[in-house]
Amino acid sequence: MPEIAIECDARVIEVNGAVVRVRAARPLAVGEVVFVGAEELIGEVVALDRDEAVLQVYEDTSGLAIAAPVRASGAPLSADLGPGLLGGVFDGVQRPLDRLARQEGDFLGRGVRAEALDPDRLWPFEPRLSVGADVRRGEIVGVIRETAAFEHRVLVPPGCAGRLTQIAAAGPMRARDVVAHVGERAITPAQRWRVRIPRPYRARLRGSVPLVTGQRVLDTLFPLALGSAAGMPGGFGTGKTIMQQQLCRWARADVIVFVGCGERGNEMTELLWKLPDLVDPRTGRPLSERTVMVANTSNMPVPAREASIYTGITIAEYFRDMGYDALLLADSTSRWAESLREISGRLGEIPAEEGYPSYLSSRLAAFYERAGRVQTLGGAEGSVTVVSAISPPGGDVTEPVTRHTQRYTSSFWTLDKSLADARVYPAVSISDSYSGSADEVARWWSEQGGGDWTVLRHDALQLLDEAARVASTARLVGEMNLPPQQRLTLRMADMLREGFLTQDAYDAIDANCSPPRQAALLRALLRLFNRMRDRVTHGADVDALVSMPVVATLLRAKCTFGDDALPALEALADEAVRQC
Repeated sequence: MPEIAIECDARVIEVNGAVVRVRAARPLAVGEVVFVGAEELIGEVVALDRDEAVLQVYEDTSGLAIAAPVRASGAPLSADLGPGLLGGVFDGVQRPLDRLARQEGDFLGRGVRAEALDPDRLWPFEPRLSVGADVRRGEIVGVIRETAAFEHRVLVPPGCAGRLTQIAAAGPMRARDVVAHVGERAITPAQRWRVRIPRPYRARLRGSVPLVTGQRVLDTLFPLALGSAAGMPGGFGTGKTIMQQQLCRWARADVIVFVGCGERGNEMTELLWKLPDLVDPRTGRPLSERTVMVANTSNMPVPAREASIYTGITIAEYFRDMGYDALLLADSTSRWAESLREISGRLGEIPAEEGYPSYLSSRLAAFYERAGRVQTLGGAEGSVTVVSAISPPGGDVTEPVTRHTQRYTSSFWTLDKSLADARVYPAVSISDSYSGSADEVARWWSEQGGGDWTVLRHDALQLLDEAARVASTARLVGEMNLPPQQRLTLRMADMLREGFLTQDAYDAIDANCSPPRQAALLRALLRLFNRMRDRVTHGADVDALVSMPVVATLLRAKCTFGDDALPALEALADEAVRQC
């Protein structure tokens, strides 16, 4: 965020909530950051009309008076990128809330600012190139051990290439210290980038590898390719925030960027309290050491909510450019869209459907397009995967934000209120969810899961689909009046939900399920179901089959057999088939 200020002889002429109109003697630019009033509230120019400019102010404008002075920064809204991001908590315009809280207390005053990256902290720099080397854009000139388990790579910024004329020796460096020169250009560990402009890359790659989340219903039935985007709509109480917290902990990503966009402050507070105590299963270190949080809760100014997702995805792209896999979790894009609607209304723009601005669709498209698995400028492979929660009013998935999100995301994980009320978690609706990445990741899954993943997934979805049709008939005639095969189908679907789809986030074994174990569990259950079908065809009683003790044991296998006990799980499946 720019700290300089340029006199522009501008004065406030109208205040309409977060929208402020000013008259300036010096031309301003759309997207330029300005400081408004005596307290220098942070704002951004969003429209120009001759010598008048319209600003959206990222802080509370209460008390702002007509003729208050305005100063321009001469720079667009930008994010500071460098060592010190991990473990940090920022607001929508990247003010470091954790450090400001230590300075200002629990209540942040207006106009209070601080550099996003601690300017005084020293980092252990190690060079990776020698003087005289020809360097290209995005190449690694050195590394900083930011945490015990994370290597921060100092990159040549985009637009810079040439001969390395100087590089610092190994030793402590600040984020703004010069560590190298490429030609005449100084290279520092910290960079600055416009948040509304995607960072460049060399080439976009196909998403042939899945983002493994550890959640069986997602990984097996509705997989998401690394570098893709997923929407997760759900009404109040369906578990969107809990699901994102599970992804934050268990998803196989190198860096997690969590954007709390307009959600309740108590949920963000709970997450902030929990993160330092959560152990990262990949490193054994605190999970917060590879997490960046952008917190812009419902009681914060609306315009900063609009900027928060751009700040978050710019940070994610920065780690992608280092060659890491970054996961952006946005909770929720519905609140972000509401901020667009409020600002648009105050600007006097003609509303489109349900009061949203006509450019809602294009803004969503531009955001999701920044996800991707790419070859970086430096030649490495990195990715940004986006999972956005959606909070449709009243659970109406036909409202604009949900519909437009469906157009631009490859996977859709719809959370069902009826499943949540029945304590079925994750409450992912089988009939209303889909994956456009299944074919792309099928080869990877078959290699991990034993070669038959595509068949297992198809058979499971077919069983659940068939059970849904039979359930419609059962509601009319009663389950006991159905033929035995149809009654068995309903029972098998229930067992699949209990033994595979439902997952206990608080169980040490069941909270996270690896791909080989997911395939082994599903294979065991489907083998049992096929055997039951044969027995019922030859006259066996449905109730007697499903009530066998070995069946109950197999349904509990998800909590009793870990990744090191897959042979024992296979033996249990053999015994269940034999006894049936």
